[in-house]
Amino acid sequence: MTDFIKNLTRKNSLRKQTQDLGVADLEKVLSDLTDIIEEKRAEEAAKAEAEAAKAEAIEAIRKQMMEAGIELGELAQQVDTSPRKSVKAKYVIADSDGKEHFWSGRGRTPVAFAEYMKAKGIGKDQLPTVD
Repeated sequence: MTDFIKNLTRKNSLRKQTQDLGVADLEKVLSDLTDIIEEKRAEEAAKAEAEAAKAEAIEAIRKQMMEAGIELGELAQQVDTSPRKSVKAKYVIADSDGKEHFWSGRGRTPVAFAEYMKAKGIGKDQLPTVD
């Protein structure tokens, strides 16, 4: 918990921090906090409403499945849960220790390839490819 939050949530700490403020300033702070509370309540209500709608949709789907005689296990068998296929390596380099490094050319450039390209002064299109 930050010091700011500790001060806000403890009456004596809050009193000490606001002792130099006038009534008008305190009323402004109170007004702002009231607005923030109303916003938070609206956010929580919207979230609860969305969760209720989701639960209602799940129940409707469950009823449709029961009417059709489909069990959850049968449905799960039909869903493809296999992991993505890996992409074959396109580039290969050997580091100073003789260890080979492979890269598909997709995504972020591995450190070994970045160092290799920098040392050789070449670009990605000039890297040695896997045969």
